[in-house]
Amino acid sequence: MDAPRIESVKPLDGKRLLVGFANGEVKVYDCTHLLESERFQLLNTEAFFRAVRVDAGGYGISWNDEMDLSECELWEKRN
Repeated sequence: MDAPRIESVKPLDGKRLLVGFANGEVKVYDCTHLLESERFQLLNTEAFFRAVRVDAGGYGISWNDEMDLSECELWEKRN
């Protein structure tokens, strides 16, 4: 199954995201495993983590031009 597009994202405590999909499902994605990667170290800064936004078209989320996650990642690897 293809991952549905993302309609909303809300940062939660504990480096988790509440992700709303176009098919009506809402899932929680735990970002703590991302902190093991050098690429995602800025997520340790709470203000930066909370600045997450849905990308145009709903194909992913991003914090900046270099740090993003696809709708497939968020759909398939959820809690």
